[in-house]
Amino acid sequence: MQVRALQAMTVATERLPIAERLGYGAADFGINLYFISAMTYLLYFYTDVFGLSAAGAAGVMLAARLVDAVTDPIMGVIAERTRSRWGRLRPYLLFGGLPLGALAVLTFSAPDLSAAGKLWWAYATYIGFGIAYTVVSIPYSALTASLTLAHQERTVLSTIRMACAFSGGLAVSVGTPILVGAFDSEAAGYQGAMALFALVATGTLLLTFRYTEERVQPPPAQRLTLADSLKAVFANPPLIIVMVLFTCGMLAFTVRQAVAVYYFKYNLDRPDLIAAWFGFTMLVMFLGLVATPKLAVHYGKAGGILLGAVVTLAGCLGLHFSPYDNIPAIFAWGALIALGGTPIAVLGWAMLPDTVEFAQWRHGVRADGTIFALSSFFQKLAKTLGGAGVAAGLAWTGYVANAEQSTASLAAIHNMMTLAPAAIMVAIILAARLYRLDQAAHAKVVQDIQERE
Repeated sequence: MQVRALQAMTVATERLPIAERLGYGAADFGINLYFISAMTYLLYFYTDVFGLSAAGAAGVMLAARLVDAVTDPIMGVIAERTRSRWGRLRPYLLFGGLPLGALAVLTFSAPDLSAAGKLWWAYATYIGFGIAYTVVSIPYSALTASLTLAHQERTVLSTIRMACAFSGGLAVSVGTPILVGAFDSEAAGYQGAMALFALVATGTLLLTFRYTEERVQPPPAQRLTLADSLKAVFANPPLIIVMVLFTCGMLAFTVRQAVAVYYFKYNLDRPDLIAAWFGFTMLVMFLGLVATPKLAVHYGKAGGILLGAVVTLAGCLGLHFSPYDNIPAIFAWGALIALGGTPIAVLGWAMLPDTVEFAQWRHGVRADGTIFALSSFFQKLAKTLGGAGVAAGLAWTGYVANAEQSTASLAAIHNMMTLAPAAIMVAIILAARLYRLDQAAHAKVVQDIQERE
């Protein structure tokens, strides 16, 4: 018992090796090659390349999330009950990469089919891609809680992870237009770009499998029931608040990402600036990453998110009132939005593992798989609501692909780019003020668990 207690205290205070920190983050570079591709370019691919209507594309995205409502919790339950010589979570990184890559390429393929055939192709490939993404991403996300119990080390891990994620996002946002332009057609270009991304992503998943170790394990006598898993989620007040922050943060980011292509193409009549916009804002987020761990130390994780939301809100309002011909102002306000969005993107992931211990402290069960599955589901739900919401807004105002847009469509694009994310920031500010599981509270929770064991 004393040996276990000493081991637990070491895991609660240790700093992980640099190789393991970087190895952990590597997979999120690859995962974001898929995630940002779907968030930023899939709606455009469906409407302007593959030939689906905006309403049809929205239906595909909503259907995929209905499937996730079933598969995400199932995957969480499976992951936290897995036992293998590689651990509970890492095997899914080893065996899930190739199927995920293949389905991603098929999702961004445009076979010559009838209108109905195209719609069915989109449903089949995107839903399949979503299931494969679930199999990989939920165990990967839950891995944070299994690497260490240390409160601040989790912030460092999440920061490194987000640095890798932003790097993947930068590669997609800037690289996709360049790669697509190297092919004879947009359809071939998107398929080729995704094939390259899939190859790289599969390799990064293998790196994470190789360089990480699952140190934090459930109590040896634990036998989780479904009721235990549900209790760890729904009777967990800090987790509910984190879910609100997750959902709102991803919703705002998705709306901005999805509508930005239309904003520059139709409102500004400057499609040549799309790659520059994504590259510039991603670079600003990298600068924000440097300050995020210090922000968490001085103001707490929830306090850092609150400050980020205030900065983002100011940037959204500034962008709303900027004239279309003032490109420097548009990029300046975009930089402020990106800077504020960085702690929102990072610190939610650092808060999630803490809620795993809170559930273990309150209910006596460690249900990290189910907790991270719920997080994944709400993140993907927010992504879908953002993408489908943009598609619905375009359809409602009479958007016509590759044509001159109506005044109503241009106004909708402008408001979705600015006012919609601003309103979401208000919800984030209110939720962040309610969070109470700070560093001192988490340390007490971990200590109580160790003494009880």
